[in-house]
Amino acid sequence: MNILNKSISKAKDRPVKVLQFGEGNFLRGFVDYMIDVANEKEVFDGSVVVVKPIAFGNLDMFHEQECQYTLSLRGKEDGQTKVESRIITCISDAVDAINEFEKYESFAKCDTLRFIVSNTTEAGIVYDETDEFNACPPKTYPGKLTKFMFDRFTYFNGDESKGLIVIPCELIENNGPELKKCVLQFAKLWNLSDEFVAWAQNACIFCSTLVDRIVTGYPREEAEAMCNEFGYKDNLICTGELFALWVIESDKDISKELPLDKAGLPVIFTDNQKPYRERKVRILNGAHTSFVLASFLAGNDFVKESMEDETVRKFMMSTVFDEIIPTLSLPKAECEEFANAVIERFENPFIKHALLSISLNSVSKWKSRCMPSLKGYVEKFNTLPKHLCFSLAALMSFYTGSERKDNALIGHRGEEEYTILDDAFALEFFAANSGKSSKEYANAYLSNEKFFGEDLTKIEGLVDAVASYVDDIRANGMRKAMENL
Repeated sequence: MNILNKSISKAKDRPVKVLQFGEGNFLRGFVDYMIDVANEKEVFDGSVVVVKPIAFGNLDMFHEQECQYTLSLRGKEDGQTKVESRIITCISDAVDAINEFEKYESFAKCDTLRFIVSNTTEAGIVYDETDEFNACPPKTYPGKLTKFMFDRFTYFNGDESKGLIVIPCELIENNGPELKKCVLQFAKLWNLSDEFVAWAQNACIFCSTLVDRIVTGYPREEAEAMCNEFGYKDNLICTGELFALWVIESDKDISKELPLDKAGLPVIFTDNQKPYRERKVRILNGAHTSFVLASFLAGNDFVKESMEDETVRKFMMSTVFDEIIPTLSLPKAECEEFANAVIERFENPFIKHALLSISLNSVSKWKSRCMPSLKGYVEKFNTLPKHLCFSLAALMSFYTGSERKDNALIGHRGEEEYTILDDAFALEFFAANSGKSSKEYANAYLSNEKFFGEDLTKIEGLVDAVASYVDDIRANGMRKAMENL
């Protein structure tokens, strides 16, 4: 069986328009997919050069396959299970920034280059004053980017038409301004010219993004069967879910230069991504955080299994549609459409998402994902949202235990032990308080400003409501308590 390459994919030669820092699964299953579709739909005509920005790993498989790979998107859509596979042909080259520095640096002189995209993990956008301009390349991603931009500025004599549109995909809030801030800090640290600083600020656009797609990567157990079906060998197969959303925020409109939306792709260009981030965090992440701990204690182990559990599913639906969506700023119809897509994502038969893995750091997750909905509901309706209140009782019940082992708290589901992983101060609190009466326990938890940034006992009736749910869970078990709700 022949290995996938350009002779099989029939890839077209296109001008290099995108330099991509990161060769990992997410960018290949998200950004490169969208560029590939836009090329196919003839609304964009550009190729991507992938940069490996760190020393770990190599690009051997990319070179062996001439940067061609198969992306298989799998999940549920409109109630039907679907699989969509395509060969991604938009990557024209892959370069090692450390071991091929001169080749990497040469792309700063590329006349057609316009976009920089990146996914260097949440820790990638960082300012480190020990980083050096003369390093080939600098060690941090913002350092690399600053030096690359300065080389481009110098080569084109400050030509503003050669500025870059920088689109970071790292999962931090305000990723564009944070990256720009680092670039300007390095420019100052390295005494780069005022002219360069002006060029970076005026000729370059730093976008903020919200990215949403689960990319599951190489399907190790299924790869051989998939290759037999494709009719070629592919060591770079990438899998992901069908759903995707890319919200790109910028001060200047870039949609004409990157018209992904014109290809029917789920891309939103805006000057304010906050409502979309709020919708995603409160509906998708908030749904997870509100039901997974209760579902686990009710006997389930996975998200899909939870969605097949009538009691848990009803709880999740009521939480999202009756208590979360009414508090959001985007139109109700848009929020409900997003919520229905989220439910189909939870039902994806190709993704085995363990509830215990989602349970990590649930205390801080509840604060950021669920607390705004609870407070917004109380403010809007002057009454307590019972499902979100129950989610607090479920969290307190899940975090019940006194035994510590290997930086974890030990909980019990019947005869079965499970580990509770969170910050040390949180585990210490629950070890000391979870054995108290439900009223004392609820009062101690909800008044702890270290958990919530404020005293939630000031919300009228909240302590009594949560304590009564904890009592019900203790007396009758999680499943019966959810049914009673």
